[in-house]
Amino acid sequence: MSHPVLLVIAHGSRDPRHAATVHALTQRVRAERPGLRVETAFLEFNAPSVPRVLERLAAEGADEVVALPLLLTRAFHAKTDIPSVLREARARLPRLHVRQADVLGPSPLLNATLGRRLREAGVRPGDIPRTGLVLASAGSSDPEAIAVIAEIARELRHTGWCAVRPAFASASLPRTEDAVRALRAEGVDRVAVAPYVIAPGRLPDRIAAGAEAAGADVLADVLGPAQELARLLLDRYDEARVPVGASLSA
Repeated sequence: MSHPVLLVIAHGSRDPRHAATVHALTQRVRAERPGLRVETAFLEFNAPSVPRVLERLAAEGADEVVALPLLLTRAFHAKTDIPSVLREARARLPRLHVRQADVLGPSPLLNATLGRRLREAGVRPGDIPRTGLVLASAGSSDPEAIAVIAEIARELRHTGWCAVRPAFASASLPRTEDAVRALRAEGVDRVAVAPYVIAPGRLPDRIAAGAEAAGADVLADVLGPAQELARLLLDRYDEARVPVGASLSA
C-alpha cells in the first residue's frame, strides 16, 4: 500500500521570504524521508491554494492525504480555517480521503530548534544562567494558544535561564519590547529574544523591531527549515496516518 501524500498547509504571506522558507522546510522533509510525496499549499497570499492542490492530487489518482497545518498552536486557523477548507474539498472530491494532522506545538523538537537558533545567535552555555529569555510568538486571541505559549515559557525556565517571559507580536500582550524592558527592570544582566515563529514575515519583523528598540543583547533567527522541525513534521504525519493502537510499518 502506498503512503498517504503529506500536504503541508502554511498560512502564506506577502513577504516572499515566507514562502521560500516553507519550501525549504518541505524540501528538507523530502530529504529526511525519500519516497514520501510532500506537497505544499497556502491558505492565502501565495499559490498554490489548498483546494487547487487537492484537486490536482485527486486528478492524478491519489486516494489519501494527510493535511498538516504548519502552525505552532491550535488557534483560529487550525480550529476553523483549515477544517473548513478541508470539508469543502472532501465534498467536491469524495474519492480522496483527507485527514488533518495535529499542529506542531508544543514539542521538545521545537524547543530544541529554539536552542539551536539561540546558539547560532551567540548564546553560549555559560551565558544561560545570567540571561533572561523572551519567548516571542506571533500572538493570538485564542486563550488556548496563549496558555500554550505561557506553559512553554515555564518549561524553558527550568532549563537554566535566569528568567523567561512570553511576548506576542499581535493580538495579545506583552509586546517583545515590553518583555525585554521588564526583565531589565528586574535586574537581569543579559536578555535574549527567541522568535517562536517558523518563517520570516510582518510579525517576525515586528518582534525584531521590538527587540532592537528595547536593547536586547541577542536576537535569534526564526525557526526556519531546521532538521528538528522537519523531523517534527514527519512525526505529526505518522501520528495522523496510523490509527490509535495500530503499528506503523516503514
